Amino acid sequence: MKKQPEITEKTKQSFISVFCELYCQKPVEKITVQEIANKSGYNRSTFYQYFSDVYDLLSFVENDVLDFIREKLINTEQVDAKPRDLLLLFEEKGEYLNALLGDYGNIRFIEKLKGEFFSDEQKYCFPKDSLVTPYLLEFHLSTSFSLLRLWQRRQKDLPPDELVGLIDMLFTSGISSVVKNS
Repeated sequence: MKKQPEITEKTKQSFISVFCELYCQKPVEKITVQEIANKSGYNRSTFYQYFSDVYDLLSFVENDVLDFIREKLINTEQVDAKPRDLLLLFEEKGEYLNALLGDYGNIRFIEKLKGEFFSDEQKYCFPKDSLVTPYLLEFHLSTSFSLLRLWQRRQKDLPPDELVGLIDMLFTSGISSVVKNS
């Protein structure tokens, strides 16, 4: 009996891993339960013990990432999320995020992800009640996520601290300062 929860979790994780692999290669509409089951080494009826369909599996993966972020933010003593926090997320949930933020990912999820990290613009040094504040916040968020996605796609070719330093330098000093220091 003790092995059953371990086996159950291993089976479920197998479906999730195969789904993430497929979602990196094609849109969710083109992924079938049969394909996930075949690649996982299980039959379709086993898949349906865990998920009602491919969209339910996608929702599970998205919610798992969002729950993970909420937990990390609750347990942190930092006032706001920094690029290092995003990097940690990519380290711990890389397989999921490769798929969710990949070429076939959904912009709706990216917006949810941004909201989890940066829901309060007053945490930043942006002007309060300014018409440009939402633009500054969007620039900051979109750039951070884009650079982290690129780093992930390039198999983390920069050391994590160097990437964080680059992101910080780009925000504080701009591209020209990075080019001068190269």
